[in-house]
Amino acid sequence: MSGMVTLKIGALVPLTPPGWVEAGRHLLAGLELAVREVNDAGGVGGDSLELVVRDTAADPRRAEAALDEFAGLGVAAVAGEYHSVVARAAATRADALGLPFLCSSAVLDALTERPTDHVARLPPPQSRGWRIYADFLLGAGHSRVAVAAAPSLYWESGTRVLRDRLATRGGTVVELDMSALAPAAVCDALVGNGATALLLLVGQPEPAVSMVTSVRRDRRLAGTLIGAPAGQPEFAAWETLLGAEGAAIPFLRYLPEHLTPLGVRVGAALRERLAGAPSFVAFEGYDTIAVLADVLRAHGADRAAFAEAWPRVAVDGTRGRIRFAREPGISVWQGTGTPVQVVDRDPAAPDRFRILRTG
Repeated sequence: MSGMVTLKIGALVPLTPPGWVEAGRHLLAGLELAVREVNDAGGVGGDSLELVVRDTAADPRRAEAALDEFAGLGVAAVAGEYHSVVARAAATRADALGLPFLCSSAVLDALTERPTDHVARLPPPQSRGWRIYADFLLGAGHSRVAVAAAPSLYWESGTRVLRDRLATRGGTVVELDMSALAPAAVCDALVGNGATALLLLVGQPEPAVSMVTSVRRDRRLAGTLIGAPAGQPEFAAWETLLGAEGAAIPFLRYLPEHLTPLGVRVGAALRERLAGAPSFVAFEGYDTIAVLADVLRAHGADRAAFAEAWPRVAVDGTRGRIRFAREPGISVWQGTGTPVQVVDRDPAAPDRFRILRTG
C-alpha cells in the first residue's frame, strides 16, 4: 500500500450561471460515477483516481486559468466541459501546455486553431450533427428557416452549417439578431419573412423559454415549428418551466436507440445519483473517465504517451465502442461512431422522448 499513488484528473464543468448549470450537474455526475467505479474495482494499476473539479461558469478565461492550475498540480489529464467556446479556450491552452485533454461534450469543429495530438473529443463535430438536423428540417418540409441567434462563435458556426446544407436543396436561412430583438419582436419578424420554422440559437433558460412562450401563444404562428438543435429541451428544467408548450421542439442528442448493457447499468446508477433521468451529457461524462482510465492503465501517467495513445483506444462505452481517428477539417483526435438523434418531447407525455431521425 505504501507505493499507492493518487492520479489526479482535472475536470472542467459549468456549475454556476451563466453556465448551463443543469448540463454541468449531469456531466459531473457521470465523471464522478465513473471515477468511483474505477476506484472500487482497484483503481488504475492499484493507483486511485481523484477528480479535481473547477467551475468554468461558461467563462473561457476561467477555463484557461484552471488549465494553468492543473498543470501546476501535476494532473495526468483533463476532462469535461460542456460549452463549446469554453472548451475551445481550454483545448488551446491544453495544447500549449502539453496537457492531455479529453473533451466530454463540446462539439465546435475548430476546437483548436492548429492540429494537435494533445486533445481528443468524444461527441461528433457540430458540422455532422447540425447537417443531420438540417436534413430533418428538409425532410419535414421546412426549406425557409429562421434562426434567432445570440452572438457566439458556436451559434455562428451552427448557422453556417444549416445555411450550407439547406442551400443544397434550395432552402434558405433567415437570421434574427437576438442582441437587438425582444421575444415579441421575433414573432413579428417571423410573420413578415415567411419562415415555417424557428430555431432557438440562444441561452437556456432565458431567453429560450420566453421565446417559446411568445411563439406558442401567437395565433399567427400556429403552424410554425420551433427547434432547438443545441439540446435545450433535453433537461428536466425545460419540462418544468414550459410543460406542454415545451413539447414537439426537436433537438440533437448523442444516444443510440438502445444503450449497451454497460449503459443500462450506468443509466440506472446515474438516475439514482441525479434523482431523475440522466441526459446524454451524463453518459458523456462517464465515457470520458472510461477512456482516460484505459489509457492510464496501458501507458501510465506520462503526458506525452497520450498523444500516441488516442488512435489505439478501443473502449466499451455506455453508448457503444469508443475509438478515435483523424477526420478532415478537425484539428483534434475525434471520437468515431457516436450516434446522433433528432428527438423531441412527446406532446402526449412531455416526459417521454420521440426519435424523429437518426444519423
